[in-house]
Amino acid sequence: MDLAHMFDPVAAGIVIGGTLGATVLRSGLADCRAAIRAVRALFEPKFQDDIVRGALAPMVAQAEREGLMRLSLRPCGEASIDAALTALVQTRSLAAFASCDDSAREIRVAHALRAVRTLALGAELSPVFGLAGTLVSLSQLPAEGLARGAFMGAISMAVLTTLYGLLLGNLLLAPLSRAVERRVESEEAARRDITNWLIAKLAPVCPPVQSGSGAARRAYLREAG
Repeated sequence: MDLAHMFDPVAAGIVIGGTLGATVLRSGLADCRAAIRAVRALFEPKFQDDIVRGALAPMVAQAEREGLMRLSLRPCGEASIDAALTALVQTRSLAAFASCDDSAREIRVAHALRAVRTLALGAELSPVFGLAGTLVSLSQLPAEGLARGAFMGAISMAVLTTLYGLLLGNLLLAPLSRAVERRVESEEAARRDITNWLIAKLAPVCPPVQSGSGAARRAYLREAG
């Protein structure tokens, strides 16, 4: 097999350029930027729940001994948890902690969904532009007759554009979409475990839940639920 024949810059340009252009037009720049950030995050260190939990353990022990008023906040390496703990100390309310944490989670998940949707759209569009490249290559056949060289060149480009579209969609964009989804699911589950643990540990040092506070009740019961 001669791999040199497997590369055609014109065919690659049609498929890759067309897929990227159509994805940007259909998804918008904001969603495309979210997809780029999500793909880049795949190559960054994962969320280290054991490290974060270890950093929070002394703070939890202090809260159990001295209460929330004397609690010394220390960064744990996770900005959303630090912000939720700050809200907890300022309000002495687990409802505020849960609300802040849930808001941050909703933002992260929304960005991830935009990235997954954009990558999945690109995976769907790439075979379409593979077919478009095939039609473009066949349109270049001379009208006055089929010279052997022109015929072979057009057929080669037609095959390669179809191949590039399938490879781009099924071996790159679709796997990236699923990888982003798996990464987010895993990290959000780990974050949820930590916040549930914090709620269970800090509930005894927080004021009693008032009967009219549905959000506070949900915060206290999140661990059991």
